[in-house]
Amino acid sequence: MSSLQAITFDLDDTLWDNQGVMLKTEEGHYRWLLEALAVWREARQESPLTLNYEQGVTDYLHRRQQWAQRVPERRGDFTWLRLRALEAQLESQGLARSAALLWAAGAMNEFHRLRVQVTPHPEAAGLLATLAERYHLAAITNGNIHLKRQPLASYFPVAIAAGELLAPKPDPKPFLTALERLNVVPNRAMHVGDSWQEDVLPAQQLGMHAAWVAERGDQALPARVHRIAHIKELPSLIEWLEKRS
Repeated sequence: MSSLQAITFDLDDTLWDNQGVMLKTEEGHYRWLLEALAVWREARQESPLTLNYEQGVTDYLHRRQQWAQRVPERRGDFTWLRLRALEAQLESQGLARSAALLWAAGAMNEFHRLRVQVTPHPEAAGLLATLAERYHLAAITNGNIHLKRQPLASYFPVAIAAGELLAPKPDPKPFLTALERLNVVPNRAMHVGDSWQEDVLPAQQLGMHAAWVAERGDQALPARVHRIAHIKELPSLIEWLEKRS
């Protein structure tokens, strides 16, 4: 019998490079908001907002940080934090509460439209398709990408958005939730991720195998932790583990 029954995956910077998309998303959705609001207010013969991009985006970040401190249980729910920050910012600019809610929601819809435009590693789809023939698969992410809008979603019958559980990694809850839904015990599962603190350590402490995606790393690894430079090396690691079982 196979020693592994399930493999869970982090998403950002594991199955795709995330930095470029996030920079585009951060800038794009806020510029969309300011430009769309300017057109709307002009049509209503209202004065333009006093915010420019630089001031506005700095204030937006500050408000997100304030909300995370004020409601710490929501610190990992990035969509919620962004919505509350945008709503508060727009109300401070004189918009009615109803208008602030609508425009904040519109900005977040643009955020998610841009956020999902990641490019998975070329090997990702084929790798997941092959693994899905033998193992239960799940995604566990601290990010707020709408995975259902991404082609790789079809490989993950279980997808955990840890922030929406109010338990962002390294909290064990998203890992245990995924394993419960897959009906697999921790020592028969592997987690694959790029973060030592948020992926490797919590998985290893639960008794899971952990595949650490890191180009470099020369420290001694704990039991059940294995380093790979890229997900394309994952099949070789799994084959090696299966031979040892």
